[in-house]
Formats: sequence, structure tokens, C-alpha cells
Amino acid sequence: MWNKIQKSIWKLPCPEADSPPHQNIQVATETDVHGEKLALQWVGCDACVENKGSMCDHSTQDLKSVVNEADVEDHTEANSSFAHSVINMIGMLIGLGQLSSSYALENGGWASAFLLVGIGVICAYTSHLLAKCLEKSPRSRSYADIGQHAFGSRGRVLALTFIDVEIFLTLVSYTIALHDNLTTVLAGTQLRLPIWTKLSTSQLLTMIGVLIALPSLWLTDLSSISYLSSGGVLMSIIIFTSVAYLAIFQVVKANHSIPVLHLHKIPAISGIYIFSYAGHIVFPNLYKSMKDPSRFTKASTVSFASVIALYTSLAFTGAKLFGPEVSSQITLSMPRHLIITRIALWATAIAPMTKYALMFAPFSVQIEQSLPGSFSARTKTIIRGAVGSLLLLIILTIALSVPYFEHVLNLTGSLVSYSICIVFPCAFYIKISSAQLSTFSLILNATLLALGLLLGVAGTISSSKSLFTSLKRDHSA
Repeated sequence: MWNKIQKSIWKLPCPEADSPPHQNIQVATETDVHGEKLALQWVGCDACVENKGSMCDHSTQDLKSVVNEADVEDHTEANSSFAHSVINMIGMLIGLGQLSSSYALENGGWASAFLLVGIGVICAYTSHLLAKCLEKSPRSRSYADIGQHAFGSRGRVLALTFIDVEIFLTLVSYTIALHDNLTTVLAGTQLRLPIWTKLSTSQLLTMIGVLIALPSLWLTDLSSISYLSSGGVLMSIIIFTSVAYLAIFQVVKANHSIPVLHLHKIPAISGIYIFSYAGHIVFPNLYKSMKDPSRFTKASTVSFASVIALYTSLAFTGAKLFGPEVSSQITLSMPRHLIITRIALWATAIAPMTKYALMFAPFSVQIEQSLPGSFSARTKTIIRGAVGSLLLLIILTIALSVPYFEHVLNLTGSLVSYSICIVFPCAFYIKISSAQLSTFSLILNATLLALGLLLGVAGTISSSKSLFTSLKRDHSA
């Protein structure tokens, strides 16, 4: 059971009314967007549906009835007030994007702020579309449920595939951030191990950081995971406060000019912008948790307006403070001799270590449920922990081999976030509400769908080229 680290706790039962008790798992809200998305998306019944009932005792007929709205009984515990929902949503939307908004604005030019704001507005609108889809299908509990309601099992598989890719790439991004900030804060440290003579000090430090976090993947007490991951909330606050401190007290003079527009760089930064608003996977759960779901759109509007203002102000502040020298992670641009900088660097390095367990929790639950019932609890724990540890080591290897934070972040946003945040919601809504759509609404949503595809494809091509160019350059060097 997840402990109540915040007032609101969402209960995510399987769709069937006669689900066994073990399927009702409570999940506490966690303010990092991706960590929370993972937990809330997966610990429900998506895994059993995706794997054709292997994790639950559901029949094929039961699975087909997921999208049948007849005889629906809503077992979701709706106890979140409007204010609480706004706080939860704001917390979900603030994540790795705060590190890179300044870098993206500096490279795209101040006019690209219109893209930052515009994407935020579109994402707020598509969150409204998800709510409209849920109104059409009261049985739906999750993002994948909406996909199934719209396009059947193929829609569910497609949604879950994109979610998996986003999870994996986000974990890689976290590990790269750990590497960059830990190496910077411990600059000058020399570390060599006889058995790994080819590894640099920075690589060894990152390995140590990941190995420190590795035991958390073996935790079976989900409340402990929630307490651990809540440390990431504090880390995000520290990072934002550190940048604000430099500007407010003029520790660094904000005298750099920002270029107007670098049009050719827009595809290279658009993925970073969309990644900053990637919270849609959990929105259906938030909708179901509200006492008055009809106020979801208003809560979404307030939340996105707040986050758009925060990201925009942080982007301009960082760009004015550091100009062309701004790093893809703003903490790496702060003056190294300041204590506040060291605090921010440690916060950015520690944050990923607090996230791994929560981000792996959905996979852990899925693995455990897929194991034969004859296995003992101890055996299941060992298998679950071993698989999680192996996956984390694979992610560590990739992060050390591809240490390009901005390119990976842009690739994540362009390759999957555009689809999850814009393309899929528009497609789901058009499909589900086709009979009631006006011509204007159809044209609007089709246009946004096409825009999302265009920016996603352009950003994926651009980020992939940049990534391969960086790899080739470093390999040649």
C-alpha cells in the first residue's frame, strides 16, 4: 500500500466489479511528472488487459467488455477537491523540463517563447479532450483504456508502447543528469578501480550513484518508495529557488541579450518544450479522483497557466543570466564557487536517485503479477528485484554511452511526447465523438493532430541527427 504522503490518495481498481482484493492498489501522488505517470498508469489493471489476462483471472469476454459502457459501476474513490487537483496537476507537470527551458529559449530565440506558450495551451486543450473521452466511457480508468475505447486492442497496445518508450528514455535522461551534475559537484576527484581501468572518474562516480539507488528497487513496501520519491519534490524546489536567488540578488548580472529567432533550431528545441508539459498519461486518473469531475477542465486550465508562467519566467531568467553559455541543464551554468550552486548541483544529482524506485514500481508490479501463483513471496521479490536491477544497469550503460542530455530529452519529447500529449488525444476524441463533432471541431482537432505529427517528426529527425553527430564526433576524438 502506498502511504498517504499527501491528502489525496487515488484508488485504481481493475475494471471488473468482482476484482480480487489484491488488484486494488492505492497510489499516492508524487510531484515529479514522469515518476507519477508511471505509477498511476501501470499499477491498475492495464497490464492484465495487455497480456490477455495472464495477470488477473479475467476471461476473454471480460476483457472485451472493458469498452462496454453497459452495467458500469464506478468504484473509483473520488475524494480530491478542486484545489487539491490543481496542486497535484502542477506537481505532475514540473519535472526535467525546468532544467532545460533556458537552454531551449536561448537557442530558439525569444520569439520561440510563443511556441513554449502555444504548446502549453494546446496541451491544456488536449487534457480537456481526454476528459471528454472519459465522459463518453465511464468505465475507462486510464490513458490506455481510452485508447482501447477508441481503437480497440490496437489502440491500447499502441498507447502502452509509447508509454514504455517514454518511461525508458526518461530514465536515461535522469541518469545523464545524475552523471553531469555529480561529476561537476565533485570536480577534481580522482577515482580509479583496478578492475575497471578503462572507465573515467565521471563514469565511476555515476556507477556509484546508481548502485547506491539500486537497493531501492528491491523494496516491497510501497509506502517506503513514496517517502523516498518525495525527496524529489524538495530537490525541484531547491533548483528553482537557486536560480531565482541568482537573479533576485543580482549575484549574476542579467545583461545578456537573447536573439530574436533561430528558425532552423526550432525542430531541435520543440521536443524539449513538449516534454515540459508531458503529464497526460496520468490525467485520466486525476479526473477519476475528483469529487466533481466536471471541474477538471477548469483545474487543468489553472494548472497549465501556472506552469506555463513558471517555465516562461525561468526560461527568460536563465537566458538573460547566462546567454549563449547557458547549459542544457541550467545548474551546470551557475557559478561554481557559490555555495548555492553546490546545493543546486547536489539537488539535481540526488533527484534521480530518489526517482528510480517509484519509476520502476509499475514494472515491478507487472512482473510480480505475471509470475505463477505457486511462487513464494520471497521468490517473486528476488525475481522482481533482479529484473529491475538488470534494467537499471542497461539504462546506466546507455546513459554513459550517450551522455547528451539535451539530445535525449529532445528525442524523448519529439518521438513520444508529441504523440501522447497531442496526437493521440485528438485522434481518440475524433474517433469517440465523431457522431457529435461539428465541422469546426473536426477541423480544429485534425489540424492539431497534423501539427503534432509535423513537429514530432521534424523534432525526431533533428534530434536523431544531432545525437548521431555528437556520437560520431566523440568517437573520432
